[in-house]
Amino acid sequence: MGADHTENLDGVDPAQYGDRIADVYDEWFPGATAGREEPETMAEVLAGLAGSGPALELGIGTGRVALPLAARGVPVSGIDASGRMVARMRAKPGGDTVPVAIGDFVDVAASGGPFSVVYVVFNTFFVLLSQDDQVRCFANVARRLRPGGVFVMEAFRPDPTLYDRGQRVAVNTLDGDELRLSAAVHDPATQRVRARTVSVTEGRVRIYPVELRYAWPSELDLMARLAGMTLVSRHAGWHGEPFTAGSLTHVSVWQVVGG
Repeated sequence: MGADHTENLDGVDPAQYGDRIADVYDEWFPGATAGREEPETMAEVLAGLAGSGPALELGIGTGRVALPLAARGVPVSGIDASGRMVARMRAKPGGDTVPVAIGDFVDVAASGGPFSVVYVVFNTFFVLLSQDDQVRCFANVARRLRPGGVFVMEAFRPDPTLYDRGQRVAVNTLDGDELRLSAAVHDPATQRVRARTVSVTEGRVRIYPVELRYAWPSELDLMARLAGMTLVSRHAGWHGEPFTAGSLTHVSVWQVVGG
């Protein structure tokens, strides 16, 4: 049995993750996942926040949100670490019209702006693996927003109870000839999760690595405050559902103070 594997499982970065998963990303995550809304719904909310102003997506990937947002008349730019993910977007209708900077989105170094909306979805903010980088990203976002502009983030609410003795294994797919498993280890001291998705299909094993540094909603609010932004709304989803102790995800919106 052949196997694709990474050489350095302790040093996974966003480019490595994106380059490896690009070919199956849209197949695995075609729409709503883990209680999240369809990209069309997300684009509708973001378009309402952007108005006629430009928007910037951090971690634009295959364009699942950016393209329906652009189709609503909002000028969209993006940043992504993975050239292969962006190439998938380029192959889609309208994908060749979205300007994308290839690199680490922590610096928010993209063309265009100042922006009405900077947004990051699908937990992508957590690929910044240190608190320092997360704080720096907030500060750089604030600098790229126009007066009244907002920073929108969709992320999971951390739940350490998911991990038994610091680890978790789950079956994601058992369908036909494909078995897909996810395995993760959790370090509560650093708020880090190291995960691997293992896909077994027709005698082939493929491993997709990802690492996250999660942050609590209150911690994100403090990062925003340090950057000169304030929380204006937090909901459990894109339809404005109340955010409660039982919410699995949150959609948070911060605005530059005085904007």
